[in-house]
Amino acid sequence: MISMRKWLISGLLVVVPVAITVWVLRSIIGALDQTLLILPIEWRPTTLLGHDIPGFGALLTLFTLLVVGAIASNFIGKSLVRWGDKVVSRIPVVRSIYSSVKQVSDTLFSENGNAFRKAVLVQFPREGVWTIAFVTGNPGGDVATYLKDDFVSVYVPTTPNPTGGYFLMLRRAECIELDMSVDEALKYIVSMGVVTPPVHPLSGAAPEEAQSA
Repeated sequence: MISMRKWLISGLLVVVPVAITVWVLRSIIGALDQTLLILPIEWRPTTLLGHDIPGFGALLTLFTLLVVGAIASNFIGKSLVRWGDKVVSRIPVVRSIYSSVKQVSDTLFSENGNAFRKAVLVQFPREGVWTIAFVTGNPGGDVATYLKDDFVSVYVPTTPNPTGGYFLMLRRAECIELDMSVDEALKYIVSMGVVTPPVHPLSGAAPEEAQSA
């Protein structure tokens, strides 16, 4: 019985990651394949070849993004983007949604941005309890007038779903910068601490020691 249980667990450790990976990839490819609906019916693989081609929508999405990016990178494209922003900004309701999403996307995907580029260790939800957070920037606007010290904005993701979490503004001195990549930190969070990141040189000190260093 012990051997059978051991074999079962070993089999699960091999099959479960593969099955979940395949399921996630199929879900992503299936969602991207919906972009085929923007093509005229006579141009779709079903019409041309008589059957669907899984993943063709993903290739179409990638090609579309590359074309849009190439156009938006030159002078004429930038002018068109600015003109489009002005048009959208005049549409009620739509402008508030679009402007919010655009600000977030500009911050996250900007080459010069610092959002989600650094993982830190913070005390949350109370002193003495530590968790991993990501620096998203510095407090701005009217908030900055009340926070006189050196504060940073951080995002504390939840486990195992990091898309939900908490937005905090903490003193920089209360945040311990970690010597790990964002990917390593996310894996650590999603796995609930099971998948530990590798120890880099000069890291691995206790939080109290790192704070006093």
